[in-house]
Amino acid sequence: MKKILILLTAVFALSSCNDMLTVQSPDKLTSDVYWRDATDAENGLAAVYSQLECTYDVWEFTEVKWPVEAFREDIVDPGSDALNYQNWVELHTFAYNNGNSQFSLYWKHQYMGLSYANQAIEKISEIGSGITEAQKNQFIAEAKFLRAYYLMKLLLNWEKIVVHDKFITSPSDLNKALSERVPTWEFICKNLEESAPYLPAQYPAQNIGRATSGAAYSYLGFAYLTRGWEESNSAHFTKAVESFDKVTGYSLVKDIISMFDGTNKNSAESIFELQFTDNTENGASYRTAINKWMAVSELDGWDEILPSKMLMEEFFKEGQIATTGLYDSRLYHTIFYQCDYFNDETEGRVYNYTYDEWFCDENGNAYNKPAFRKYLPRTWDLMRLSRTGLNVPLMRYSNVLLMKAEALNELGRTSEAIPLINQVRQRADMPNMTGSSKAEVMAQIEHERIIEFALENFRFYDLRRWGKTKDALHAIGRTSFDPSKHNFYPIPFIEIQSNSEIN
Repeated sequence: MKKILILLTAVFALSSCNDMLTVQSPDKLTSDVYWRDATDAENGLAAVYSQLECTYDVWEFTEVKWPVEAFREDIVDPGSDALNYQNWVELHTFAYNNGNSQFSLYWKHQYMGLSYANQAIEKISEIGSGITEAQKNQFIAEAKFLRAYYLMKLLLNWEKIVVHDKFITSPSDLNKALSERVPTWEFICKNLEESAPYLPAQYPAQNIGRATSGAAYSYLGFAYLTRGWEESNSAHFTKAVESFDKVTGYSLVKDIISMFDGTNKNSAESIFELQFTDNTENGASYRTAINKWMAVSELDGWDEILPSKMLMEEFFKEGQIATTGLYDSRLYHTIFYQCDYFNDETEGRVYNYTYDEWFCDENGNAYNKPAFRKYLPRTWDLMRLSRTGLNVPLMRYSNVLLMKAEALNELGRTSEAIPLINQVRQRADMPNMTGSSKAEVMAQIEHERIIEFALENFRFYDLRRWGKTKDALHAIGRTSFDPSKHNFYPIPFIEIQSNSEIN
Protein backbone atom coordinates (compact mmCIF):
# COMPACT_ATOMS: atom_id res chain seq x y z
CA MET A 1 0.00 0.00 0.00
CA LYS A 2 2.80 2.44 0.79
CA LYS A 3 3.88 2.53 -2.85
CA ILE A 4 0.75 4.42 -3.91
CA LEU A 5 0.37 6.90 -1.08
CA ILE A 6 1.66 10.01 -2.81
CA LEU A 7 -0.08 9.33 -6.10
CA LEU A 8 -3.46 8.84 -4.48
CA THR A 9 -3.08 11.96 -2.39
CA ALA A 10 -2.82 14.00 -5.55
CA VAL A 11 -5.81 12.21 -7.07
CA PHE A 12 -7.97 12.86 -4.01
CA ALA A 13 -6.93 16.48 -3.84
CA LEU A 14 -8.14 16.92 -7.38
CA SER A 15 -11.36 15.02 -6.83
CA SER A 16 -12.20 17.06 -3.73
CA CYS A 17 -11.86 20.25 -5.73
CA ASN A 18 -14.06 18.85 -8.51
CA ASP A 19 -16.78 18.02 -6.00
CA MET A 20 -17.10 21.72 -5.24
CA LEU A 21 -17.87 22.59 -8.87
CA THR A 22 -21.26 22.45 -10.50
CA VAL A 23 -19.84 21.23 -13.82
CA GLN A 24 -17.82 18.02 -14.13
CA SER A 25 -15.44 17.33 -16.97
CA PRO A 26 -16.07 13.82 -18.37
CA ASP A 27 -12.36 13.13 -18.75
CA LYS A 28 -11.48 13.94 -15.13
CA LEU A 29 -11.36 11.48 -12.26
CA THR A 30 -13.78 12.51 -9.49
CA SER A 31 -15.02 10.86 -6.33
CA ASP A 32 -18.37 10.20 -8.02
CA VAL A 33 -16.84 7.85 -10.60
CA TYR A 34 -13.71 6.65 -8.81
CA TRP A 35 -15.13 4.22 -6.24
CA ARG A 36 -16.07 1.12 -8.27
CA ASP A 37 -14.63 -2.02 -6.66
CA ALA A 38 -12.30 -3.45 -4.04
CA THR A 39 -9.19 -2.30 -5.90
CA ASP A 40 -10.43 1.29 -5.96
CA ALA A 41 -11.35 1.08 -2.29
CA GLU A 42 -7.94 -0.23 -1.31
CA ASN A 43 -6.16 2.35 -3.42
CA GLY A 44 -8.37 5.04 -1.95
CA LEU A 45 -7.38 3.99 1.52
CA ALA A 46 -3.78 4.72 0.55
CA ALA A 47 -4.68 8.40 0.40
CA VAL A 48 -6.12 8.21 3.91
CA TYR A 49 -2.86 6.69 5.19
CA SER A 50 -0.80 9.25 3.27
CA GLN A 51 -1.30 12.02 5.83
CA LEU A 52 -0.01 10.02 8.79
CA GLU A 53 2.49 12.10 10.74
CA CYS A 54 2.76 14.73 7.98
CA THR A 55 4.46 12.23 5.64
CA TYR A 56 3.08 13.75 2.44
CA ASP A 57 6.04 16.13 2.31
CA VAL A 58 9.50 14.72 2.97
CA TRP A 59 10.63 17.84 4.84
CA GLU A 60 7.45 18.54 6.79
CA PHE A 61 7.60 15.05 8.27
CA THR A 62 10.59 15.94 10.42
CA GLU A 63 10.39 19.71 10.37
CA VAL A 64 6.76 19.92 11.47
CA LYS A 65 6.10 16.79 13.52
CA TRP A 66 9.03 17.01 15.94
CA PRO A 67 9.12 20.79 16.52
CA VAL A 68 5.36 20.86 17.13
CA GLU A 69 5.24 17.78 19.34
CA ALA A 70 8.66 17.68 21.01
CA PHE A 71 10.03 21.20 21.45
CA ARG A 72 7.49 21.86 24.24
CA GLU A 73 8.82 18.93 26.27
CA ASP A 74 11.22 19.19 29.18
CA ILE A 75 13.30 16.26 27.92
CA VAL A 76 14.62 17.88 24.72
CA ASP A 77 16.34 21.08 23.71
CA PRO A 78 16.63 22.63 20.25
CA GLY A 79 20.04 22.07 18.66
CA SER A 80 22.27 24.84 17.35
CA ASP A 81 20.74 24.84 13.86
CA ALA A 82 17.17 24.78 15.17
CA LEU A 83 17.82 28.12 16.86
CA ASN A 84 18.08 29.67 13.40
CA TYR A 85 14.37 29.03 12.77
CA GLN A 86 12.19 31.50 14.59
CA ASN A 87 9.00 29.49 14.20
CA TRP A 88 10.70 26.58 16.01
CA VAL A 89 12.18 28.79 18.70
CA GLU A 90 8.71 30.18 19.38
CA LEU A 91 7.43 26.68 20.07
CA HIS A 92 10.22 26.01 22.57
CA THR A 93 9.93 29.39 24.33
CA PHE A 94 6.12 29.52 24.21
CA ALA A 95 6.29 32.84 22.38
CA TYR A 96 4.11 31.73 19.47
CA ASN A 97 0.82 33.19 18.31
CA ASN A 98 -1.90 31.64 16.15
CA GLY A 99 0.03 32.45 13.00
CA ASN A 100 2.87 30.01 13.72
CA SER A 101 3.48 28.16 10.47
CA GLN A 102 4.50 24.86 12.06
CA PHE A 103 1.41 24.00 14.05
CA SER A 104 -0.69 25.51 11.26
CA LEU A 105 0.77 22.92 8.88
CA TYR A 106 0.28 20.21 11.49
CA TRP A 107 -3.40 21.19 11.77
CA LYS A 108 -3.75 21.17 7.97
CA HIS A 109 -2.31 17.67 7.57
CA GLN A 110 -4.60 16.15 10.19
CA TYR A 111 -7.64 17.67 8.51
CA MET A 112 -6.54 16.48 5.08
CA GLY A 113 -6.30 12.98 6.51
CA LEU A 114 -9.70 13.40 8.16
CA SER A 115 -11.23 14.53 4.85
CA TYR A 116 -9.84 11.52 3.01
CA ALA A 117 -11.09 9.21 5.77
CA ASN A 118 -14.60 10.65 5.61
CA GLN A 119 -14.67 10.24 1.83
CA ALA A 120 -13.47 6.64 2.07
CA ILE A 121 -16.07 5.72 4.72
CA GLU A 122 -18.89 7.19 2.68
CA LYS A 123 -17.85 6.00 -0.77
CA ILE A 124 -16.74 2.47 0.13
CA SER A 125 -20.09 1.86 1.82
CA GLU A 126 -21.79 2.73 -1.52
CA ILE A 127 -19.81 0.29 -3.68
CA GLY A 128 -22.29 -2.31 -4.92
CA SER A 129 -20.22 -4.89 -6.77
CA GLY A 130 -16.64 -6.04 -7.17
CA ILE A 131 -16.14 -6.14 -3.42
CA THR A 132 -17.01 -8.68 -0.75
CA GLU A 133 -18.83 -7.78 2.43
CA ALA A 134 -15.74 -8.75 4.43
CA GLN A 135 -13.53 -6.48 2.34
CA LYS A 136 -15.98 -3.61 2.67
CA ASN A 137 -16.16 -4.01 6.44
CA GLN A 138 -12.38 -4.10 6.80
CA PHE A 139 -11.74 -1.10 4.55
CA ILE A 140 -14.37 0.99 6.32
CA ALA A 141 -12.89 -0.10 9.66
CA GLU A 142 -9.43 1.05 8.54
CA ALA A 143 -10.84 4.42 7.50
CA LYS A 144 -12.67 4.77 10.83
CA PHE A 145 -9.48 3.94 12.72
CA LEU A 146 -7.62 6.61 10.76
CA ARG A 147 -10.44 9.13 11.25
CA ALA A 148 -10.13 8.56 14.99
CA TYR A 149 -6.33 8.77 14.78
CA TYR A 150 -6.34 12.16 13.03
CA LEU A 151 -8.94 13.56 15.41
CA MET A 152 -6.99 12.25 18.40
CA LYS A 153 -3.80 13.94 17.17
CA LEU A 154 -5.73 17.19 16.92
CA LEU A 155 -7.37 16.83 20.34
CA LEU A 156 -4.05 16.09 21.98
CA ASN A 157 -2.73 19.43 20.72
CA TRP A 158 -5.80 21.70 20.73
CA GLU A 159 -8.35 22.14 23.49
CA LYS A 160 -11.25 22.26 21.06
CA ILE A 161 -11.33 21.22 17.42
CA VAL A 162 -13.74 21.12 14.50
CA VAL A 163 -15.16 17.62 14.12
CA HIS A 164 -15.94 17.01 10.46
CA ASP A 165 -17.80 13.71 10.44
CA LYS A 166 -18.84 13.58 6.79
CA PHE A 167 -17.29 14.00 3.36
CA ILE A 168 -17.34 17.71 2.48
CA THR A 169 -18.55 18.52 -1.03
CA SER A 170 -19.51 22.17 -0.56
CA PRO A 171 -17.49 25.14 0.73
CA SER A 172 -20.33 25.96 3.12
CA ASP A 173 -19.74 22.65 4.93
CA LEU A 174 -16.34 23.93 6.01
CA ASN A 175 -18.04 26.41 8.34
CA LYS A 176 -18.52 24.49 11.56
CA ALA A 177 -18.15 25.43 15.19
CA LEU A 178 -15.57 23.99 17.55
CA SER A 179 -16.63 20.90 19.45
CA GLU A 180 -16.27 20.46 23.19
CA ARG A 181 -13.77 17.86 24.39
CA VAL A 182 -16.15 15.29 25.85
CA PRO A 183 -18.27 14.76 22.71
CA THR A 184 -15.10 14.80 20.61
CA TRP A 185 -13.56 12.08 22.75
CA GLU A 186 -16.81 10.13 22.54
CA PHE A 187 -16.74 10.30 18.75
CA ILE A 188 -13.09 9.17 18.68
CA CYS A 189 -13.81 6.25 21.01
CA LYS A 190 -16.88 5.28 19.00
CA ASN A 191 -14.84 5.08 15.80
CA LEU A 192 -12.14 2.98 17.45
CA GLU A 193 -14.69 0.68 19.06
CA GLU A 194 -16.50 0.20 15.75
CA SER A 195 -13.33 -0.42 13.80
CA ALA A 196 -11.54 -2.91 16.09
CA PRO A 197 -13.76 -6.00 15.51
CA TYR A 198 -13.34 -5.75 11.73
CA LEU A 199 -9.58 -5.23 11.68
CA PRO A 200 -7.24 -8.22 11.37
CA ALA A 201 -4.75 -9.02 14.11
CA GLN A 202 -1.98 -8.98 11.51
CA TYR A 203 -1.40 -8.61 7.77
CA PRO A 204 0.68 -10.48 5.21
CA ALA A 205 4.08 -8.91 4.46
CA GLN A 206 2.88 -6.89 1.46
CA ASN A 207 0.32 -5.04 3.59
CA ILE A 208 2.22 -4.69 6.83
CA GLY A 209 1.84 -1.32 8.50
CA ARG A 210 -1.91 -1.07 8.05
CA ALA A 211 -4.18 -0.66 11.07
CA THR A 212 -4.76 -3.81 13.10
CA SER A 213 -7.19 -4.67 15.86
CA GLY A 214 -4.26 -4.32 18.28
CA ALA A 215 -3.68 -0.77 17.10
CA ALA A 216 -7.36 0.11 17.50
CA TYR A 217 -7.54 -1.27 21.04
CA SER A 218 -4.22 0.39 21.98
CA TYR A 219 -5.38 3.85 20.93
CA LEU A 220 -8.81 3.21 22.44
CA GLY A 221 -7.09 2.50 25.75
CA PHE A 222 -4.97 5.64 25.34
CA ALA A 223 -8.13 7.68 24.71
CA TYR A 224 -9.90 6.28 27.78
CA LEU A 225 -6.81 6.73 29.95
CA THR A 226 -6.62 10.39 28.95
CA ARG A 227 -10.35 10.85 29.49
CA GLY A 228 -10.10 9.26 32.93
CA TRP A 229 -7.77 12.04 34.07
CA GLU A 230 -9.51 14.86 32.18
CA GLU A 231 -13.02 13.96 33.27
CA SER A 232 -12.11 12.56 36.74
CA ASN A 233 -14.06 9.47 35.80
CA SER A 234 -12.82 6.11 37.07
CA ALA A 235 -15.11 4.29 34.63
CA HIS A 236 -12.81 5.45 31.85
CA PHE A 237 -9.84 3.85 33.59
CA THR A 238 -11.78 0.60 33.67
CA LYS A 239 -12.49 0.88 29.96
CA ALA A 240 -8.83 1.62 29.34
CA VAL A 241 -7.80 -1.59 31.11
CA GLU A 242 -10.44 -3.57 29.19
CA SER A 243 -9.10 -2.16 25.92
CA PHE A 244 -5.47 -2.90 26.76
CA ASP A 245 -6.46 -6.46 27.76
CA LYS A 246 -7.41 -7.04 24.12
CA VAL A 247 -3.95 -6.09 22.84
CA THR A 248 -2.42 -9.54 22.51
CA GLY A 249 0.22 -11.29 20.46
CA TYR A 250 3.01 -8.76 21.10
CA SER A 251 6.23 -9.00 23.09
CA LEU A 252 9.07 -6.73 24.16
CA VAL A 253 12.21 -6.59 22.00
CA LYS A 254 15.51 -6.87 23.83
CA ASP A 255 17.56 -4.90 21.29
CA ILE A 256 15.66 -1.64 21.70
CA ILE A 257 17.67 0.41 19.21
CA SER A 258 16.97 -2.13 16.46
CA MET A 259 13.38 -0.86 16.33
CA PHE A 260 14.65 2.61 15.41
CA ASP A 261 17.75 2.04 13.28
CA GLY A 262 16.15 0.11 10.42
CA THR A 263 17.35 -3.38 11.35
CA ASN A 264 14.14 -4.63 12.99
CA LYS A 265 11.21 -3.03 11.23
CA ASN A 266 7.70 -4.02 12.32
CA SER A 267 9.11 -5.94 15.26
CA ALA A 268 7.26 -8.15 17.72
CA GLU A 269 6.83 -5.04 19.89
CA SER A 270 5.47 -2.81 17.16
CA ILE A 271 1.70 -2.25 17.24
CA PHE A 272 1.44 0.63 14.76
CA GLU A 273 4.42 1.75 12.72
CA LEU A 274 5.00 4.32 9.99
CA GLN A 275 6.43 2.62 6.91
CA PHE A 276 9.35 3.84 4.79
CA THR A 277 11.78 2.06 2.51
CA ASP A 278 15.23 2.55 0.99
CA ASN A 279 14.00 0.88 -2.20
CA THR A 280 14.19 3.44 -5.03
CA GLU A 281 13.33 1.13 -7.94
CA ASN A 282 11.26 2.69 -10.74
CA GLY A 283 11.68 6.14 -9.22
CA ALA A 284 10.13 5.28 -5.87
CA SER A 285 10.96 7.73 -3.09
CA TYR A 286 9.56 6.78 0.29
CA ARG A 287 12.44 7.93 2.43
CA THR A 288 12.88 10.81 4.87
CA ALA A 289 15.65 13.01 6.19
CA ILE A 290 15.02 11.83 9.75
CA ASN A 291 18.62 10.64 10.10
CA LYS A 292 19.97 14.11 9.37
CA TRP A 293 17.38 15.87 11.50
CA MET A 294 18.02 13.75 14.57
CA ALA A 295 21.81 13.57 14.32
CA VAL A 296 24.22 16.15 15.69
CA SER A 297 26.70 17.89 13.41
CA GLU A 298 29.58 15.77 14.71
CA LEU A 299 27.82 12.73 13.22
CA ASP A 300 27.05 14.42 9.88
CA GLY A 301 23.63 15.60 11.02
CA TRP A 302 21.97 19.00 11.15
CA ASP A 303 22.01 19.51 14.93
CA GLU A 304 18.28 20.15 15.30
CA ILE A 305 17.39 18.40 18.57
CA LEU A 306 19.31 17.39 21.71
CA PRO A 307 18.55 15.54 24.95
CA SER A 308 18.04 17.96 27.81
CA LYS A 309 19.98 17.99 31.07
CA MET A 310 16.79 16.86 32.78
CA LEU A 311 16.58 13.76 30.57
CA MET A 312 20.19 12.85 31.26
CA GLU A 313 19.63 13.20 35.00
CA GLU A 314 16.56 10.97 34.76
CA PHE A 315 18.62 8.25 33.13
CA PHE A 316 21.27 8.55 35.86
CA LYS A 317 18.75 8.73 38.72
CA GLU A 318 18.80 5.07 39.77
CA GLY A 319 22.54 4.67 39.43
CA GLN A 320 24.48 1.82 37.87
CA ILE A 321 22.25 -0.95 39.16
CA ALA A 322 21.50 -2.78 35.91
CA THR A 323 22.47 -6.43 35.65
CA THR A 324 25.14 -5.28 33.17
CA GLY A 325 26.82 -3.24 35.89
CA LEU A 326 25.90 -0.07 34.00
CA TYR A 327 23.03 2.40 34.00
CA ASP A 328 19.61 1.48 32.63
CA SER A 329 20.27 -0.08 29.20
CA ARG A 330 17.74 2.30 27.60
CA LEU A 331 20.29 5.07 28.13
CA TYR A 332 22.77 3.50 25.72
CA HIS A 333 20.06 2.70 23.16
CA THR A 334 18.77 6.29 23.25
CA ILE A 335 21.74 8.62 23.74
CA PHE A 336 25.43 8.89 22.82
CA TYR A 337 27.39 10.59 25.58
CA GLN A 338 30.90 10.69 26.98
CA CYS A 339 31.37 7.61 29.15
CA ASP A 340 33.46 4.46 29.44
CA TYR A 341 30.88 2.45 27.51
CA PHE A 342 31.02 4.56 24.35
CA ASN A 343 34.79 4.85 24.65
CA ASP A 344 35.29 1.11 24.88
CA GLU A 345 37.48 0.00 21.97
CA THR A 346 35.46 -3.15 21.32
CA GLU A 347 31.82 -2.74 22.44
CA GLY A 348 30.76 0.89 22.48
CA ARG A 349 32.17 2.33 19.28
CA VAL A 350 30.04 4.85 17.41
CA TYR A 351 30.19 4.16 13.68
CA ASN A 352 33.55 2.42 14.23
CA TYR A 353 35.05 5.21 16.35
CA THR A 354 35.01 5.88 20.08
CA TYR A 355 32.93 8.71 21.42
CA ASP A 356 35.98 10.87 22.16
CA GLU A 357 37.27 10.37 18.63
CA TRP A 358 34.03 11.76 17.22
CA PHE A 359 33.45 14.49 19.79
CA CYS A 360 36.69 16.42 19.92
CA ASP A 361 37.88 19.86 18.88
CA GLU A 362 40.50 20.70 16.27
CA ASN A 363 43.22 20.19 18.87
CA GLY A 364 42.01 16.69 19.67
CA ASN A 365 40.47 17.64 23.01
CA ALA A 366 37.39 15.54 23.71
CA TYR A 367 34.20 17.12 25.03
CA ASN A 368 30.85 15.79 26.24
CA LYS A 369 27.86 16.65 24.06
CA PRO A 370 25.01 14.20 24.70
CA ALA A 371 23.27 13.39 21.42
CA PHE A 372 20.34 11.23 20.44
CA ARG A 373 21.01 7.78 19.04
CA LYS A 374 17.38 6.96 18.28
CA TYR A 375 16.45 7.15 14.58
CA LEU A 376 20.05 7.00 13.39
CA PRO A 377 20.78 4.22 10.87
CA ARG A 378 22.89 1.28 12.00
CA THR A 379 25.72 1.91 9.50
CA TRP A 380 27.80 4.96 8.64
CA ASP A 381 27.10 4.52 4.93
CA LEU A 382 23.37 4.89 5.59
CA MET A 383 23.93 7.76 8.01
CA ARG A 384 25.69 9.74 5.30
CA LEU A 385 22.75 9.46 2.89
CA SER A 386 20.58 12.57 2.56
CA ARG A 387 17.49 10.42 3.11
CA THR A 388 16.82 7.05 4.66
CA GLY A 389 14.04 4.47 4.85
CA LEU A 390 13.86 4.13 8.63
CA ASN A 391 10.44 3.21 9.98
CA VAL A 392 8.96 5.13 12.89
CA PRO A 393 7.20 3.13 15.62
CA LEU A 394 4.06 5.04 16.65
CA MET A 395 2.65 2.64 19.24
CA ARG A 396 4.74 -0.01 20.99
CA TYR A 397 3.76 -2.78 23.36
CA SER A 398 5.85 -1.19 26.11
CA ASN A 399 3.51 1.80 25.91
CA VAL A 400 0.48 -0.44 26.33
CA LEU A 401 2.05 -2.10 29.38
CA LEU A 402 2.84 1.22 31.07
CA MET A 403 -0.50 2.82 30.21
CA LYS A 404 -2.32 -0.25 31.52
CA ALA A 405 -0.24 -0.05 34.71
CA GLU A 406 -1.23 3.61 35.06
CA ALA A 407 -4.93 2.86 34.64
CA LEU A 408 -4.77 -0.04 37.12
CA ASN A 409 -2.98 2.15 39.63
CA GLU A 410 -5.64 4.84 39.34
CA LEU A 411 -8.28 2.18 39.98
CA GLY A 412 -6.50 1.20 43.20
CA ARG A 413 -5.30 -2.07 41.68
CA THR A 414 -1.71 -1.12 42.37
CA SER A 415 -0.44 -4.65 42.99
CA GLU A 416 -1.53 -5.56 39.44
CA ALA A 417 0.33 -2.58 37.98
CA ILE A 418 3.75 -3.43 39.43
CA PRO A 419 4.42 -6.60 37.37
CA LEU A 420 3.69 -4.67 34.16
CA ILE A 421 6.24 -2.02 35.10
CA ASN A 422 8.76 -4.70 35.95
CA GLN A 423 8.35 -6.31 32.52
CA VAL A 424 9.50 -3.08 30.92
CA ARG A 425 12.35 -2.69 33.42
CA GLN A 426 13.59 -6.26 33.00
CA ARG A 427 13.88 -5.75 29.26
CA ALA A 428 16.25 -2.87 30.05
CA ASP A 429 18.33 -5.06 32.43
CA MET A 430 16.94 -3.26 35.48
CA PRO A 431 15.89 -4.90 38.76
CA ASN A 432 12.27 -4.86 39.87
CA MET A 433 11.02 -1.52 41.12
CA THR A 434 11.02 -0.74 44.81
CA GLY A 435 7.97 0.63 46.59
CA SER A 436 4.39 -0.55 46.55
CA SER A 437 2.14 2.42 47.35
CA LYS A 438 -0.04 4.12 44.77
CA ALA A 439 2.15 7.25 44.88
CA GLU A 440 5.37 5.24 44.51
CA VAL A 441 3.99 3.31 41.56
CA MET A 442 2.85 6.52 39.87
CA ALA A 443 6.31 8.05 40.35
CA GLN A 444 7.87 4.93 38.85
CA ILE A 445 5.53 5.05 35.85
CA GLU A 446 6.55 8.64 35.17
CA HIS A 447 10.22 7.70 35.36
CA GLU A 448 9.75 4.74 33.02
CA ARG A 449 7.79 6.79 30.50
CA ILE A 450 10.42 9.52 30.39
CA ILE A 451 13.28 7.20 29.52
CA GLU A 452 11.30 4.64 27.51
CA PHE A 453 9.71 7.10 25.07
CA ALA A 454 12.28 9.85 24.63
CA LEU A 455 11.87 11.26 21.10
CA GLU A 456 8.56 9.43 20.68
CA ASN A 457 6.68 12.57 21.72
CA PHE A 458 4.42 11.35 24.51
CA ARG A 459 5.99 13.41 27.31
CA PHE A 460 3.96 16.62 26.96
CA TYR A 461 0.69 14.69 26.74
CA ASP A 462 1.72 12.73 29.84
CA LEU A 463 2.48 15.90 31.79
CA ARG A 464 -0.78 17.56 30.80
CA ARG A 465 -2.76 14.40 31.61
CA TRP A 466 -1.27 14.43 35.10
CA GLY A 467 -1.66 18.20 35.58
CA LYS A 468 2.13 18.67 35.84
CA THR A 469 3.08 20.79 32.82
CA LYS A 470 3.78 23.97 34.78
CA ASP A 471 5.74 22.27 37.55
CA ALA A 472 7.90 20.30 35.09
CA LEU A 473 8.71 23.19 32.78
CA HIS A 474 9.27 25.76 35.51
CA ALA A 475 11.58 23.28 37.26
CA ILE A 476 14.00 23.48 34.34
CA GLY A 477 13.80 27.28 34.07
CA ARG A 478 11.24 27.59 31.27
CA THR A 479 9.12 29.94 33.34
CA SER A 480 7.45 31.58 30.35
CA PHE A 481 5.15 28.54 30.23
CA ASP A 482 1.61 29.40 31.33
CA PRO A 483 -0.72 26.36 31.37
CA SER A 484 -3.77 28.56 30.75
CA LYS A 485 -2.19 29.67 27.46
CA HIS A 486 0.20 26.89 26.51
CA ASN A 487 -1.34 23.58 27.55
CA PHE A 488 -2.89 23.65 24.08
CA TYR A 489 -2.04 25.44 20.87
CA PRO A 490 -4.31 28.28 19.70
CA ILE A 491 -6.61 27.65 16.74
CA PRO A 492 -4.50 28.51 13.67
CA PHE A 493 -5.25 31.83 12.02
CA ILE A 494 -5.77 30.05 8.70
CA GLU A 495 -8.72 28.16 10.21
CA ILE A 496 -10.23 31.29 11.72
CA GLN A 497 -9.98 33.02 8.34
CA SER A 498 -11.69 30.20 6.45
CA ASN A 499 -14.32 29.13 9.00
CA SER A 500 -17.02 31.71 9.75
CA GLU A 501 -18.21 29.69 12.79
CA ILE A 502 -14.97 30.39 14.67
CA ASN A 503 -14.33 33.84 16.12
